[in-house]
Amino acid sequence: MTLALHKSPEPDMGGLMLDLGRRARAAARALALASTETKNAALLAIAAAIRERAPAILAANAEDVAEATARGQTAAFLDRLALDARRLEAVAAAVESIAGLPDPVGRSLARFERPNGLAIERVATPLGVVGVIFESRPNVTADAGALCLKAGNAAILRAGSDSFRTSSALAAAMAEGLARAGLPADAIQLVPTRDRDAVGAMLTGLNGAIDVIVPRGGKSLVARVQADARVPVFAHLEGVCHVYVHADADLAMAREIVLNAKMRRTSVCGAAETLLVDRACAATHLKPLVAMLIGAGCEVRGDAAVQGADPRVVPATTEDWPAEYGAPIIAAAVVDGLDAAIAHVERWGSHHTDAIVTANEAAAARFLAEVDSAIVLHNASTQFADGGEFGFGAEIGIATGRMHARGPVGLEQLTSFNYRIRGTGQTRP
Repeated sequence: MTLALHKSPEPDMGGLMLDLGRRARAAARALALASTETKNAALLAIAAAIRERAPAILAANAEDVAEATARGQTAAFLDRLALDARRLEAVAAAVESIAGLPDPVGRSLARFERPNGLAIERVATPLGVVGVIFESRPNVTADAGALCLKAGNAAILRAGSDSFRTSSALAAAMAEGLARAGLPADAIQLVPTRDRDAVGAMLTGLNGAIDVIVPRGGKSLVARVQADARVPVFAHLEGVCHVYVHADADLAMAREIVLNAKMRRTSVCGAAETLLVDRACAATHLKPLVAMLIGAGCEVRGDAAVQGADPRVVPATTEDWPAEYGAPIIAAAVVDGLDAAIAHVERWGSHHTDAIVTANEAAAARFLAEVDSAIVLHNASTQFADGGEFGFGAEIGIATGRMHARGPVGLEQLTSFNYRIRGTGQTRP
């Protein structure tokens, strides 16, 4: 079937994707009415099916890894792609954990009564159909599908070509789990082709079948989705995160936070990419912070003041301030106080995650209020930018937009709401 699609992609791809959309919309209606108990039973059945099908899933993954290796993919890429028994068990356990989270659907968000006696309630409802487009991490298949299911949404998943076999095997296990619980298998569908035209089709919304798109992958994928999607998008393009060491920062605390924010995992979107040090404390704080980073294997690219603190510092250029390195590299600058720090973050940041280190509560309050980022921290590492660390249990991604979902997108963010109004015969004059 895949070969036929490549020979004549337009009519076949269009029909294939529209059919996926129709089936997902029908499944979404069933999920919206499913009880918490039924959804949890499905999640537990999915976890069981993943464990039962482990040999087939791992065999499919071995083929994906072998193909990626033959194409010369990097070691880091292969590590993201590869599954073993331990990692696959973690995937199944993550699905089980979502069953243990509170059901976000049906929550009463607000209640009030009008003078005419109308009782108005705002109630959480599913979004409908969520399209997820992701690249090499096959675990996203299970994570995204399970989160959408718990929030009462159907999911259309488009895996990257590198993880296509693994994702297909995981999707088959998820369909089996859904069926065991009496829910439609179409509630979680994997696009059954590697054809890149499938992405374009999803971005159109499939004639209204898709309600929101979530891209998970590199900058080029997210940029394309944000530019071309005709439906709302939950995403962030870049994670240019800052740590500002204020004049009243405790040096020992600053050292721990800066080291963790940059070096705990340099590839995650919450990793610090820029260090700002207040000129008022630079004489005591700058040199030890720079030396600590370099000693930990981090390249520091700094302005003139930072270069003066340590001869090993590489001169920074204007290209470094908006850079998301995703590597053990950090840009560093000395700034003239809180106003200058906030201005730097506003000019060069990506509105993802930014932190201030200070013992001054007034300065911290200003930073938290004036830095317009999805996540703003006081005396804590930027690497807490994670749904699990927020207590959400899991996340489908992090969004930096200003509509609906912002920050980690967990179960609550995968819902909308409606107003339910109860009257006693009122009519409008």
